[in-house]
Amino acid sequence: MGYDYNTQRKRMALPEYGRNVQKMVDHIKTIEDRGERNRAARTIIQIMGNLNPHLRDEGDFKHKLWDHLALIANFDLDIDSPYPTPEREKLIEKPKQIPYKQGDIRYLHYGRIIELMIDAACELEEGGEKEYLTTLIVNQMKKAYITWNRSQVADEVIIGDLKMLSGGRLKITEGVKILEVKELLPQPRKKQQQGKSHGKQQNKQFIRKKVHNRH
Repeated sequence: MGYDYNTQRKRMALPEYGRNVQKMVDHIKTIEDRGERNRAARTIIQIMGNLNPHLRDEGDFKHKLWDHLALIANFDLDIDSPYPTPEREKLIEKPKQIPYKQGDIRYLHYGRIIELMIDAACELEEGGEKEYLTTLIVNQMKKAYITWNRSQVADEVIIGDLKMLSGGRLKITEGVKILEVKELLPQPRKKQQQGKSHGKQQNKQFIRKKVHNRH
């Protein structure tokens, strides 16, 4: 008696659609009549859409299904697709390497983004826009500090770090308020036990009334 194991079957390009869809796609390759082959392809597209309803939330839902059909067919399906067939070479092409700025980050808890924001703010002319951006940067620095260190931090420490990172080019305008910790981080929700306590009190009153009525 022979057994049919998945490990012995043809490898599927997109396993999420299942073995039956793969078999249907393989079958329509053998249909000689082009019109019938096109109708069968549209039927498979509907089945694929039903198997992956989460794709409906995407704007190019139909386009993606037809691309998947071509991929399942190993780009060997002669049909009249409403969309251009994707190129095999682009799918196997290695992504371009993203350049990453070299150099050490002076304060890891602030990160590279804060340093880039400070550099951008330093290039601005003196005025309201520069002051506003500097205030945003300081509050973000404080938020990053307490997120990674899980401790309170004096505003003077943050201002000192800003001065060091900017080379003294950024200053906090007098009168500017740095946000408190509770304003920067979401506070944990308190458990709502009031409703439960209220329910217990009502039950006790009901029991007392019931006992009183018996007497």
